Amino acid sequence: MPEWWRDRIVYQIYPRSFQDTNGDGIGDIPGILSRLPELKDLGVGTLWLSPVYASPNDDNGYDISDYRAIHPDFGTMEDMDRLIAEARRLDIRIIMDLVINHTSDEHEWFQKSRDPQSPYRDYYIWRPARKDGGLPNNWTSFFAEDCWELDPQSGEYFLHLFSKKQPDLNYRNPAVLREVEDIMRFWLDKGVSGFRCDVINILFKSSLEDGKKKLVLTGSEYYLSQEGTHEILRSLRKDVLSHYDCFTVGETVFVTPAMGRDLAEPERGELDMIFSFEHMESDQYVVKWFKRRFRPKKFSEILTKWQDALSWNTVYFENHDQPRSVSRFGDDRRYWKQSAKMLAVLLLSLRGTPFIFQGQEIGMTNFDFTSLDEVRDIESHNVNRMLKKLHVPAGIRWRMIRRTCRDNARTPVQWDDTENAGFTTGTPWLGINKNYHMLNYRAEQNDPDSILHFYRRMIALRAADDALKSGSFKALKISRRLFVFERRYKDELLTVAINFSPRKAKIKDTGRVVLSSAGRTDLGGTLMPYEAVILRNEAAI
Repeated sequence: MPEWWRDRIVYQIYPRSFQDTNGDGIGDIPGILSRLPELKDLGVGTLWLSPVYASPNDDNGYDISDYRAIHPDFGTMEDMDRLIAEARRLDIRIIMDLVINHTSDEHEWFQKSRDPQSPYRDYYIWRPARKDGGLPNNWTSFFAEDCWELDPQSGEYFLHLFSKKQPDLNYRNPAVLREVEDIMRFWLDKGVSGFRCDVINILFKSSLEDGKKKLVLTGSEYYLSQEGTHEILRSLRKDVLSHYDCFTVGETVFVTPAMGRDLAEPERGELDMIFSFEHMESDQYVVKWFKRRFRPKKFSEILTKWQDALSWNTVYFENHDQPRSVSRFGDDRRYWKQSAKMLAVLLLSLRGTPFIFQGQEIGMTNFDFTSLDEVRDIESHNVNRMLKKLHVPAGIRWRMIRRTCRDNARTPVQWDDTENAGFTTGTPWLGINKNYHMLNYRAEQNDPDSILHFYRRMIALRAADDALKSGSFKALKISRRLFVFERRYKDELLTVAINFSPRKAKIKDTGRVVLSSAGRTDLGGTLMPYEAVILRNEAAI
């Protein structure tokens, strides 16, 4: 089957923050339907939907109670069917979020598993307390808390690497894998074109013994990228995915290039692509809550390492778990427009499938929080409680959370300058950035110099150019301010130069200007602040 997913732009939608149509303050599937023309105009070829399944929403839909039902907040299954059909009519494919490391504790499987005699008991990982009454082991969770919860009904603990309302599934039980395969077939038969696979490299727990004590994720050596997970992924490929025209991209945690190759190189028969996070960790110490100044040189070196390591990459700078890229890797004040355009060039000229997160195409910035009361993110509240127990002062706790909180990316899309940014006629589920009066889709729609127009232009250029779509990658220069690389396809050679600095930078003119984020056609050997250019080497043609 043709690997169509290599040539398409993927656009991630976080449904509850995209577009509301019924005034309840929560985005919905009819809202996505209503905005398909805008996405088509942008040049999007694939939509990735964050979870729209039935869920208690302890973790905004990543705690699923029914994989075959739509949460009423988002609409109905009929709405979903209409979305799939209308998107396909516009030649836009849809991929779903596949969350199979855990379910909600309100899922029917888990409720039945609370009975020790139930055949569902072994769908999850249950253990008694230690002889001294302590937890079954010393592991800690991704949400900065213990990862065992006592169930009074059965008198044992269940494992949860995330929230206590997200019990981990037990893949030592073959029935669990069969259930997951049936869920995948259900959605593929409906017409979706694949899956983004949530935390996919931690499915299999090879042991439940105590782990080596660490600052974070004690016990992770027993579940990160275990051989059992590779066996699961090969089974999913052989039994399900190979029978459909679809693709998979895996979210991975603490993955190295070698681990990435094992997960995503074609000969492995597992995933088609992975999300690695190393470049997104270039501005932190150990964990994301301890930020340091962004260093373009380190960022570019990590991007290059992964470009060289894998035959095909995912390329992304934002998602629903990350702060906004222009606030993080650019300058969202004096050079807001310039740095957003610069990042657009970089995103769309690296080798791999580009992923754009909703609002990124208009340069949306981090949320202008004023207090923790405005935060809805469960992870942020858990971290605040942990830091408070460690006697970290309130002011320091708040500065850490404000910069890193997942809600930075989850504020509603700013469609226009009317009340609530055109997102809803009701009260939005999460606050809207006050800069929506000047930063919104409608304003940029009418401005030919806007970030939105530049994204359209860059996406169209990529679609028309084989070197940008399929060419090889080679880094030419990485410095404190500059990232220069080439893309080559047959006799075509492009040079891409990125200036991450608010100062001018000297470069070699190596060809004709194909595109400049500053709108220039003659560089004179100098890049302007936060300018990115693509040059064509005519001699190579």
